[in-house]
Amino acid sequence: MNLLNLWSLGHFVQWAFIGRFLLTNWYIFLALSIGWEFLELTLPYEFAQETWNNKISDVLVNIAGFWIGNRIRIES
Repeated sequence: MNLLNLWSLGHFVQWAFIGRFLLTNWYIFLALSIGWEFLELTLPYEFAQETWNNKISDVLVNIAGFWIGNRIRIES
């Protein structure tokens, strides 16, 4: 499994949208982002089966998307 894949693009777009239009609080963002990655550990679906390296890269992509979404909000 690659560290970055199509799901990574989805994570980025999702969190950029949320950061731009819905949410500015970094604590809530981190709780949701990291919380979802831990929830995936218990899900019996194939998409949730990934390595720890991939989970860490997902969180980093989430952070980048949320940051860019918030930057676009501030500049608009």
